[in-house]
Amino acid sequence: MTHPALAAADLAVRLREPDAPLVIDVRSAAEFAAAHLRGSYNVPLPLLAEHAQEFAQRMGAVDGATRPAHSGVVLVCQSGRRAGQAHGVLDAVGLQDAAVLDGGIAAAPGSGLDVVRGSGPWAMDRQVRMAAGTLVLTGLAVGRLLSPRGRLLSAAIGTGLTWSALSNTCGLAAILSRMPWNRSVSEPTRDSVVRSLPVPRTGR
Repeated sequence: MTHPALAAADLAVRLREPDAPLVIDVRSAAEFAAAHLRGSYNVPLPLLAEHAQEFAQRMGAVDGATRPAHSGVVLVCQSGRRAGQAHGVLDAVGLQDAAVLDGGIAAAPGSGLDVVRGSGPWAMDRQVRMAAGTLVLTGLAVGRLLSPRGRLLSAAIGTGLTWSALSNTCGLAAILSRMPWNRSVSEPTRDSVVRSLPVPRTGR
């Protein structure tokens, strides 16, 4: 699915304007705590998908019923993949003027964007690369030293990564997100998101 993309440097300029866009970070709470754009709001993708209609009405103009107190919505994740999925979810319920940060928060260095950094786990994309690489090396080592069947693990990981690219999903990320180090920060709830987002103005 294609979606409007906004370069990091362009977002940095727009955020300095009086009518700045609303920045929605769709990563997990732990990833958000580790690093996020100053002034952004954390609405993890699963929660966004569950309450898409309500959040869309809160974020911007939907079917002409409201107009936002900001100039559009910019969706952010680590690399842009999850933000693209979030764009599809919001587009399906009629959200207007949404874009995706091109390259995700990984594109922020050197762009002028203000990144707030804290303590927390690695970004999910980095965790996936580490886990996949470790499993591939483990399969090759077992296949060489113990049993040729060990190489099936490497083949399975390769197949999973290929499917991940084709389907734009990641089962390994879903598993890793449930690990204790990724659940050290409480996830936002529907109520906390509704309370935190700006109230849109009615009418045009």
